[in-house]
Amino acid sequence: MLSMNTINKILVALLAALALAGGPARAASDGMVWDKFPSERATNVEALQNGAKLFVNYCLNCHAAAFMRYNRMQDIGLTEQQIKDNLIFTGAKVGETMRIAMNPKDAKAWFGGTPPDLTLVARSRADASKGSGADYLYTYLRNYYRDDTKPTGWDNRAFPSVGMPHVLWQLQGQQRALFVEQKDPHDPSLTLQVFQGYQQITPGTLTPEQYNLAVADLVAFMQWMAEPAQHHRVRVGVWVMLFLGVFTLIAWRLNAAFWKDVK
Repeated sequence: MLSMNTINKILVALLAALALAGGPARAASDGMVWDKFPSERATNVEALQNGAKLFVNYCLNCHAAAFMRYNRMQDIGLTEQQIKDNLIFTGAKVGETMRIAMNPKDAKAWFGGTPPDLTLVARSRADASKGSGADYLYTYLRNYYRDDTKPTGWDNRAFPSVGMPHVLWQLQGQQRALFVEQKDPHDPSLTLQVFQGYQQITPGTLTPEQYNLAVADLVAFMQWMAEPAQHHRVRVGVWVMLFLGVFTLIAWRLNAAFWKDVK
């Protein structure tokens, strides 16, 4: 049997480990306020299909989606032939998962780390105090800016010192972040860099409005991919709650009838 002192030490060690594990995630989520993802795109079939096209063309080169099969995209209105002709460029079969050929060791040597699998990123990035994972992704993909001091030449306000370059820059164009120095109101000895906005350096192939819509479509697909049955689950949940409500009313009336003669 373990003594109470030993159990306390184990609990303290576990709590310390959890705190260390949660530290980087919290640090990454601190900072700017996340923009609200336009949730109506998540139920728009054309938006989901456009998001799938963007994901395959711009994300699937380095990031895998190893828990998603290509043929599952039939759930968003694509035929198996459309998937084969337009969304598979590696010779993979339509029933295979969305993997990449990049070797993890090579990726670490080239980028300093292995690009994470994106199947569940729209769920894993949620923050109760800031918004959903879709809100984070929508903010992140719209806040890249040029920074020549960084190894990739890019930085991101939603993820400072990000290791991934801006893969959508040809669509958005290049922009520069404008900051001004201000004294910290709580500690005048400190100087803060306060964000003022962006200055466009070179235009992209899309207008700012078109780019925001394209990002919304991409995020909608990634949110769908993280839980393909989410809308079906919500619909079933509504009927279950209605059934439970009616059943509760019936049970209440039956209970009153059964016990009415009991003194």
